[in-house]
Amino acid sequence: MQKKTTKETVENIVWKACDTFRGSIDSSLYKDYILSMLFVKYLSDFAKEKIKELESKYSGDKLKRRLERMNYKISKDASFEYLLKNKEAPNIGEIINTALRKIEKDNPQKFDGIFNNIDFNDSNKFGETKTRNAILKHLLEDFSDSELDLSPSALQNNDVMGDAYEYLISNFASDAGKKGGEFFTPPEVSTLIAKIVSDRTGVKIYDPTCGSGSLLIKVNKEIGRENCTIYGQEKNSQTFALCRMNMYLHEIGDEAKIEWGDTIKEPKFTDKGELSKFDVVVANPPFSLDKWGEEIALNDKYNRFEFGVPPKSKGDLAFLLHMINSMKENGITAVVMPHGVLFREAGEGFIREKIIENNLIDTIIGLPPNLFYGTSIPACIIVLKNNRKNKDIFFIDASEEYDKGKRQNKLREEDISKILTAYRKRKDILKYCRAVSFEEIKANNYNLNISRYLISAEEKSDINLNTSKGEIDNLETEREKLRNSINNIFKEIKI
Repeated sequence: MQKKTTKETVENIVWKACDTFRGSIDSSLYKDYILSMLFVKYLSDFAKEKIKELESKYSGDKLKRRLERMNYKISKDASFEYLLKNKEAPNIGEIINTALRKIEKDNPQKFDGIFNNIDFNDSNKFGETKTRNAILKHLLEDFSDSELDLSPSALQNNDVMGDAYEYLISNFASDAGKKGGEFFTPPEVSTLIAKIVSDRTGVKIYDPTCGSGSLLIKVNKEIGRENCTIYGQEKNSQTFALCRMNMYLHEIGDEAKIEWGDTIKEPKFTDKGELSKFDVVVANPPFSLDKWGEEIALNDKYNRFEFGVPPKSKGDLAFLLHMINSMKENGITAVVMPHGVLFREAGEGFIREKIIENNLIDTIIGLPPNLFYGTSIPACIIVLKNNRKNKDIFFIDASEEYDKGKRQNKLREEDISKILTAYRKRKDILKYCRAVSFEEIKANNYNLNISRYLISAEEKSDINLNTSKGEIDNLETEREKLRNSINNIFKEIKI
């Protein structure tokens, strides 16, 4: 009986590869090079097993035709085995680069551009020739471990490749986020969102800021692969390439439609001059993005900004408006947003009022602090639906229940379960969740700050004796500004 490759085995190999890079390249770059090599090994093992299987069944022209119809074409001089044989070559960096380009060229419909910006011969990252060659030799040896069998039969019914990807992202996403200004979605948050939207079948799922694709993959898994089609767009070219790679590592690459480009300035999914519509829209857009594309909003050909134009320095509601306009008639959206969108005034306040008056917001879930890699900004999940019958908004304050970690806090299974039960039953629980009427929200000037609606009457009374509503709102705004200023300082000094 063939031994199965376990999640732990792959993670151990990946960790060894990290050790090979440690002290040589920035940890924020580990994932780019390790996942590329992991991908080459995966493709090579797949092709080797498939060719062996076909050769045992066919010969001559029939074998030739079958080989041509294989999912992937990996020539001998692009295989992992070829790279391993050349590990001592003085130009091994060039040899690896050539192999990557050949994989792209031989599989243009699948892998064109998938190794964008990956350069194993970069002296700025790996050092001069002698140092670089030593690192690459060790890396190839790490992945040549006899325990690491990535052939389909060894991975059958076992998503260890996808797990390894998440493992690498979760361990080094914090560094990558600081360096690249990206916010990776923690697996627990992705799971929560996936379960929120999982009551659908036969659906088109869309993420307009899909990053590495983890959220799309979680939703796809939760709903069931046979019941959905994946669509995603990513602005960062390198992250876009990783997303496509991730789809193949999860064996859904051919079914996923991933595009590269700026979603606000150049949305890729359109139909006859209008935005394409989707059953499920999910996203974790970059928080409070500056220079998001305000200049195109006034004359937006897709009419996404009929509720108003968000401020130039905060693109949160620009992404939210795009998602609203991407929902089908009975669609659902679940999006991660910074708390500021719930209460910030001026233009954002006007947009928020329009969204509420159009009965689009179904639920707001306040999340625990410090969940997200790369930012400490407090966040929430906003659930929106078209054609709602309820004339209220359901508030859930899940900010106090979590597992405190050294670097990041985490949602536990019981925390996710409690949130989902509250979301589905929609029953009031003191200080945890409550359905709030439009009348009450309107009386609060369309401010959606969660604590405003979940504190007790006694607490409200105490607060009103000492602090006016205007003062509370000012404090909330100032807190948001302070957090953003601190994060900008950290970015500048590269902490």
